[in-house]
Amino acid sequence: MTALFVSLRRLTLCLVLGLVVVGCDQQEETHAPEPAPVEEHAATEGMVLTPAAFTDLPGWQQDDMVGAVQALWRSCTRLMALAPDRDVSSGSSLQTVAGDWAQACTALDALKAEQNPDLIRAFFEAHFQPFAAKDAADGDDPQADQGLFTGYFEAELNGSLTRDDTFKTPLYARPKDLITVDLGQFDESLKGKGVVGQVDEGRLIPYPDRGTIESGALADKGLELLWIDDPVDVFLLQVQGSGRVILPDGNVVQVGFAAHNGRSYHSIGRWLIDQGELQAHEASWDGIRGWIEEHPDRASELFAYNPRFIFFRLLDGPGPIGAEGVALTPERSMAVDTRFIPLGMPLWLDTVRPGGSKEPMQRLMVAQDKGGAIKGVVRGDFFWGYGDDALAQAGRMKSSGRYFLLLPNPLADRVKATS
Repeated sequence: MTALFVSLRRLTLCLVLGLVVVGCDQQEETHAPEPAPVEEHAATEGMVLTPAAFTDLPGWQQDDMVGAVQALWRSCTRLMALAPDRDVSSGSSLQTVAGDWAQACTALDALKAEQNPDLIRAFFEAHFQPFAAKDAADGDDPQADQGLFTGYFEAELNGSLTRDDTFKTPLYARPKDLITVDLGQFDESLKGKGVVGQVDEGRLIPYPDRGTIESGALADKGLELLWIDDPVDVFLLQVQGSGRVILPDGNVVQVGFAAHNGRSYHSIGRWLIDQGELQAHEASWDGIRGWIEEHPDRASELFAYNPRFIFFRLLDGPGPIGAEGVALTPERSMAVDTRFIPLGMPLWLDTVRPGGSKEPMQRLMVAQDKGGAIKGVVRGDFFWGYGDDALAQAGRMKSSGRYFLLLPNPLADRVKATS
């Protein structure tokens, strides 16, 4: 097989005006829900793509793919509304334009209600070509195509439109003084990057961190969207990026990511392990919640270790909304590192089910989200949906695996021609 090295331009500017460099087009921030930390490396050199056949995809004939068609159609509705020459690379080193997807998305329009797996498979085999992905930094290592796959879910909380003795932890809307700067408008080498801050006497300075905000920096500014009964659930919602809030009358309100404060994400599970408060196998959400219940006076200290703070907005229609700007599909949408994988890209996932199982989990996914903790060529966060079962699956998922990119034919032909 011919291998293609997809280079990644490394940014030399790590801090601008003292602010953390972040993705300025990010719409949703997602992370795995604090599983016990594992050793993983964040790829920085690039991605190697090797052409493959559909027969090389383990389990290709077994997946019904119906949910994947629904997920891909959501991406297609966005792509088909763009000019053919519009760059839709999502900041990835794998360059693609909307026109690359036109033929496949047009054909999918007639197939989006199809339930026949054989017809769906035939569609993908006609309009896409698979490529095995691996990390260029690993060279000839036979495990270079292996990476970590975690899970996330849509949090479910109890809340109210008004504050009272039960519902007293706020969800904040995006503050008007929070400024996002697209650095690509100032320097072409910084395209897709940005900084977040606020203006103080004509200077752009960092936005307050979590500890400052939770100490009352935004109180009484009319930013409270909802009031929640459990501060631990609010922290979990901030980690997940979106969720469902059940009101006292039984109505459900969906909230999604609106912005963040520009600070980096730090794992509170890792902090508890480093402090000797929990063993690695205890650092699940259940373990963290148990520790907080035993040490309520230290909850603020624990939360403040993660300086990143998320602001929310109310959502209409299906949700949650991923970084691509489309609704996520349970068990078919995945968060990826968009330095390497463009949003909207179909992926064939080859891993195992959560919880230490050896049972294969091989299915068609669509890259529709990203997250601050998702770093590396072969790295994914699997969206499980919402509810207790989704929480349990996401919390247990920490699986080794690999994936194949399914490139639309025009892009695949270009990739082969330049290899």
